[in-house]
Amino acid sequence: MARHSPETVEATEDYIHVRFRDPDEFDTIRTPDWASDAADSVTLGTEVRTGKHPDADGWAVQSVLVPASVGTSDAESVAERVLEKIES
Repeated sequence: MARHSPETVEATEDYIHVRFRDPDEFDTIRTPDWASDAADSVTLGTEVRTGKHPDADGWAVQSVLVPASVGTSDAESVAERVLEKIES
Protein backbone atom coordinates (compact mmCIF):
# COMPACT_ATOMS: atom_id res chain seq x y z
CA MET A 1 0.00 0.00 0.00
CA ALA A 2 1.33 3.43 -0.88
CA ARG A 3 2.36 5.63 1.98
CA HIS A 4 0.68 9.00 2.13
CA SER A 5 2.42 11.99 3.63
CA PRO A 6 0.30 14.78 5.07
CA GLU A 7 -0.47 17.63 2.67
CA THR A 8 -1.12 20.12 5.45
CA VAL A 9 -1.14 20.31 9.23
CA GLU A 10 -3.30 23.04 10.75
CA ALA A 11 -4.00 23.70 14.43
CA THR A 12 -7.36 24.92 15.70
CA GLU A 13 -8.54 25.37 19.27
CA ASP A 14 -9.78 21.78 19.64
CA TYR A 15 -7.94 19.74 17.00
CA ILE A 16 -4.86 19.55 14.88
CA HIS A 17 -6.11 18.76 11.37
CA VAL A 18 -3.69 16.51 9.49
CA ARG A 19 -4.87 16.43 5.88
CA PHE A 20 -3.75 13.58 3.62
CA ARG A 21 -5.97 14.28 0.61
CA ASP A 22 -7.65 17.37 -0.79
CA PRO A 23 -11.34 17.43 0.22
CA ASP A 24 -12.20 18.62 -3.31
CA GLU A 25 -11.28 15.11 -4.57
CA PHE A 26 -14.43 13.71 -2.95
CA ASP A 27 -18.13 14.10 -3.52
CA THR A 28 -18.98 12.97 0.04
CA ILE A 29 -17.03 13.28 3.31
CA ARG A 30 -18.02 11.55 6.55
CA THR A 31 -16.67 10.91 10.03
CA PRO A 32 -17.60 7.24 10.52
CA ASP A 33 -17.76 5.68 13.98
CA TRP A 34 -15.71 2.65 12.94
CA ALA A 35 -12.80 4.88 11.89
CA SER A 36 -12.98 6.93 15.08
CA ASP A 37 -12.92 3.70 17.08
CA ALA A 38 -9.73 2.66 15.29
CA ALA A 39 -8.24 6.14 15.79
CA ASP A 40 -9.09 6.13 19.51
CA SER A 41 -6.98 3.02 19.86
CA VAL A 42 -3.96 5.13 18.82
CA THR A 43 -4.85 8.34 20.71
CA LEU A 44 -8.12 8.87 22.57
CA GLY A 45 -10.31 11.60 21.07
CA THR A 46 -8.90 11.33 17.55
CA GLU A 47 -11.37 11.48 14.66
CA VAL A 48 -11.06 10.44 11.04
CA ARG A 49 -12.73 12.01 8.04
CA THR A 50 -13.20 9.71 5.08
CA GLY A 51 -14.17 10.65 1.56
CA LYS A 52 -15.82 8.86 -1.34
CA HIS A 53 -14.43 9.53 -4.79
CA PRO A 54 -17.15 10.19 -7.37
CA ASP A 55 -15.96 7.32 -9.60
CA ALA A 56 -15.00 4.72 -6.95
CA ASP A 57 -16.84 2.32 -4.66
CA GLY A 58 -14.55 2.62 -1.64
CA TRP A 59 -13.77 5.31 0.89
CA ALA A 60 -10.35 6.84 1.61
CA VAL A 61 -8.99 8.72 4.61
CA GLN A 62 -9.17 12.43 3.85
CA SER A 63 -7.88 13.77 7.17
CA VAL A 64 -7.21 12.87 10.77
CA LEU A 65 -8.22 15.22 13.58
CA VAL A 66 -5.89 14.83 16.53
CA PRO A 67 -6.82 16.43 19.88
CA ALA A 68 -4.98 19.75 20.31
CA SER A 69 -3.65 18.53 23.67
CA VAL A 70 -1.33 16.14 21.77
CA GLY A 71 0.60 19.09 20.37
CA THR A 72 1.49 20.00 16.82
CA SER A 73 4.88 18.31 16.97
CA ASP A 74 3.34 14.87 17.68
CA ALA A 75 0.08 15.19 15.72
CA GLU A 76 1.57 14.20 12.37
CA SER A 77 3.03 10.99 13.84
CA VAL A 78 -0.30 10.12 15.50
CA ALA A 79 -2.18 10.76 12.24
CA GLU A 80 0.23 8.59 10.24
CA ARG A 81 -0.20 5.73 12.73
CA VAL A 82 -3.99 6.06 12.48
CA LEU A 83 -3.84 6.04 8.68
CA GLU A 84 -1.60 2.98 8.70
CA LYS A 85 -3.93 1.16 11.08
CA ILE A 86 -7.02 1.91 8.99
CA GLU A 87 -5.49 1.20 5.59
CA SER A 88 -3.66 -2.00 6.58
